[in-house]
Amino acid sequence: MSGKRDHNKIRVLGISASPRKCGSTDILIDKALDGAISCGAAVDKIMLNGLYFASCQECGGCSKSGICILRDDMTAVYKKVEKSDAIILASPIFFANLTAQAKAFIDRFHCVWVYKNVLKKAPAGTFKKGAFICVSEIEKRSYFENSRSVVKAFFSTIGAEYRSEIYSGGIKNPGDVLKNKQLVNSAFMLGKSLCE
Repeated sequence: MSGKRDHNKIRVLGISASPRKCGSTDILIDKALDGAISCGAAVDKIMLNGLYFASCQECGGCSKSGICILRDDMTAVYKKVEKSDAIILASPIFFANLTAQAKAFIDRFHCVWVYKNVLKKAPAGTFKKGAFICVSEIEKRSYFENSRSVVKAFFSTIGAEYRSEIYSGGIKNPGDVLKNKQLVNSAFMLGKSLCE
């Protein structure tokens, strides 16, 4: 599910933070990307678990340039995030928070925070749209709050407006989301809304 850039199309980047391929989180982000495609968007998808990157080392290497000095798979990811018009981040909820893959990914955007807030090199404001999809076995919406706060901080850092979210609780088995047509349709409509 990857699309090349058409200069007349909105670019939607899907980022899956699930360690499991073809699980419920993966299914929902694919449905959201299908929604974006349905209104003419060019889409791309990243599976964080398939990338090789270090966690933020808090080394200060970005303090003068706002550019991370670590060279790994995140180098290409930064470019994809920068070029996107909308981002969908999807993660299962583990221990009332994002997966380790998602948190390590977000922490690596400390360099962007430095560029924007310390070096004052990035213009203020929002230029992208952001959406969050999460899946949990726990049904309580309160189990979702920690993750939402982290994702909102991430979107703020990269200049994305937090537009929409889907919390899917009570999902016990891989693929259970497919039994809920309303949920699948909500994911499709979320992707479609990012093109408006």
